[in-house]
Amino acid sequence: MIKAKKSLGQNFLIDKNILETITNITYIKNKIVVEIGPGTGNLTSYIIKKNPKKILVIEKDNQLSTELRKKFNNQITIINDDILKIDETSLIKDKEKVIVFGNLPYNISTEILSKWIINLKEHFWFECLILMFQKEVADRIIAKSNTSNYGRLSIICNWKLNIKKICDIKPSAFFPKPKIDSSLLFFYPKKNFVRIQDPNNLEKITRIFFNQRRKMLKKPFNQLFNGDHRVLDKLKIDLTMRPQNINLDTYYKLASEYENLES
Repeated sequence: MIKAKKSLGQNFLIDKNILETITNITYIKNKIVVEIGPGTGNLTSYIIKKNPKKILVIEKDNQLSTELRKKFNNQITIINDDILKIDETSLIKDKEKVIVFGNLPYNISTEILSKWIINLKEHFWFECLILMFQKEVADRIIAKSNTSNYGRLSIICNWKLNIKKICDIKPSAFFPKPKIDSSLLFFYPKKNFVRIQDPNNLEKITRIFFNQRRKMLKKPFNQLFNGDHRVLDKLKIDLTMRPQNINLDTYYKLASEYENLES
């Protein structure tokens, strides 16, 4: 029996109802599917039943990769590598977008998602993302302004993507059981979003604003915009507000204005 490795954040999904739910979220017949962290292949088996055109699985663990080859033979293509080291755009061929499933290692889940979003170009490499996170992280991803969970992760994740929460998942759905609840999120591209030339500017804006999230906006705004009241008037920002009081769209417009200032 394969033993889960804590160092790789391994918790294998075993609940058949959840596995069924995940593969029913979107239509995958004759589509290219990418699965991140397939583990022992439980979800992979359910994906295969849906008759996708091709399945790529990315598994860092050498032992698990070997077992997956034995279990599925030529039904899947295995990439034995670290997802953080892979150029995600290399996963598509002939501009055919992929559907991504992932029970992401919780210790690097935000790093993976942030990397994908920051690197997104005008043309999306995926049709949708179906990803599992620690519930606490998922709550931050989908948080709205004026709430305690709202912050940098909420702003960056919602820039180019619509996000829908599918369900919460109890520890009993996994082996070994994690100590926390999980949440399943569905991401798909927005048709319209604020254009930001360099996404790192959005990262910079949010980092400076949320560096002291309980303080008023005056200091971080002056640091970035040198007190330019034209930006304040244009975006209708009150400097007595706090970072969590500014909505998503205003942050994207702030990043755009910052680029105009720099150019």
